[in-house]
Amino acid sequence: MISKYEVLDTIKMIDTENLDVRTITMGISLRDCVSADAAVCCDNIKKKIVNKAKDLVRVGDDIAREFGVPIVNKRISVTPISEIAAASGLNDYTVFAEALDEAAADTGVNFIGGFGALVHKGETRSDTVLIHSLPFALAATQRVCAFANVASTRSGINMDAVRKMGCVIKRTAELTSENGGIGCAKLVVFANAIEDNPFMAGAFCGSGEPECAINVGVSGPGVVKAALEKVRGESFDVVAEVIKKTAFRVTRVGQLVAKEASERLGVPFGIVDLSLAPTPAVGDSVARILEEIGVDICGQHGTTAALALLNDAVKKGGVMASSQVGGLSGAFIPVSEDEGMIAAVEAGALSLQKLEAMTAVCSVGLDMVAVPGDTPDSVISAIIADEAAIGVINSKTTGVRIIPVPNGKVGERVEYGGLLGSVVVMDAAKSGSSRLIERGGRIPAPLQGIRN
Repeated sequence: MISKYEVLDTIKMIDTENLDVRTITMGISLRDCVSADAAVCCDNIKKKIVNKAKDLVRVGDDIAREFGVPIVNKRISVTPISEIAAASGLNDYTVFAEALDEAAADTGVNFIGGFGALVHKGETRSDTVLIHSLPFALAATQRVCAFANVASTRSGINMDAVRKMGCVIKRTAELTSENGGIGCAKLVVFANAIEDNPFMAGAFCGSGEPECAINVGVSGPGVVKAALEKVRGESFDVVAEVIKKTAFRVTRVGQLVAKEASERLGVPFGIVDLSLAPTPAVGDSVARILEEIGVDICGQHGTTAALALLNDAVKKGGVMASSQVGGLSGAFIPVSEDEGMIAAVEAGALSLQKLEAMTAVCSVGLDMVAVPGDTPDSVISAIIADEAAIGVINSKTTGVRIIPVPNGKVGERVEYGGLLGSVVVMDAAKSGSSRLIERGGRIPAPLQGIRN
């Protein structure tokens, strides 16, 4: 049993080092909402979400106030909608996205995830309809987040789905062009997607999850950087130990909040995800941690090694602090949400190619990356394929959240506001991938996928 008094030694981390609980995410199964009548199904979805999550925001605010721990977001994830909408027979699932959006507004959460499909080995008719609906659904809603899982270590890479998602991303940017293509900021393409991930845009309630669960994402890049400032010049053994101990303390805060929220809401506690997820705020940057470890500017040689150490030490510290660590747990490198990353891009030190190398050792993939609006969909598909290959071969989760900014030019800064921050448009190829993408079919699973 964790005591509230365990939080006391984190007061400094909260006050001066940007420690926060980034999200309390309630996972809700919608399997009992299925109906052949789309209107009935949508009504069932709204009623169930509101019934389960009606107190989520209030409880989160109460815990934050009582414990003095900032809880930035309260969110919901649901069963992949391609599974729930299949019986409706519709050719467009935008109405289901609108139902989710209404439920999110009624409960007061800022995002709801799960408008997506698992297509790593192939598509059902419903999966095809959902993928076709993605641009329209994201343009028609404010709080809905979407995903597609196109690859896994066990099945390989579904290149037909990869090709489609390049087109979907381009179309989504066009339909939300008045806001800089912001619809793409709510869409992620995964390899090896996680069923209990509490972070958006890729959160969904997987088939192995219970009826309802509380999953908490806790973050603290500023805390880790402050700890490392005290051991400048020490060996990597010391650096790793400091990161592990700091991650342990941060995870204990997440464990406390998760258990408290679980008890008050009468919902099972799922997992704590300790992910160093940066924000645009100064002092809350993963890039600055890497620079503290010893890289002059994030993106220079040595950055990938520093990130590998950081990611590994965070995981080890988190696992020691809770028996229910899950989600992605590690270090995120979203460009728009990290002031240090933005500075590195503007300095010319961090390129798209270097970011791709870094994703081989971080917890996710290419996250919140902006490219020029005239980037061909085949190039976007090829970027997705590269990330999927990294995930498949390394048996890890990778994702792509990329924004082809309408009329955007290399070097321009685009403001999205809030946690999405601002992003600098990065250079991307204008050709060279179309023959690869046009092949279609499936890249087979690697040998390490055969583990039985």
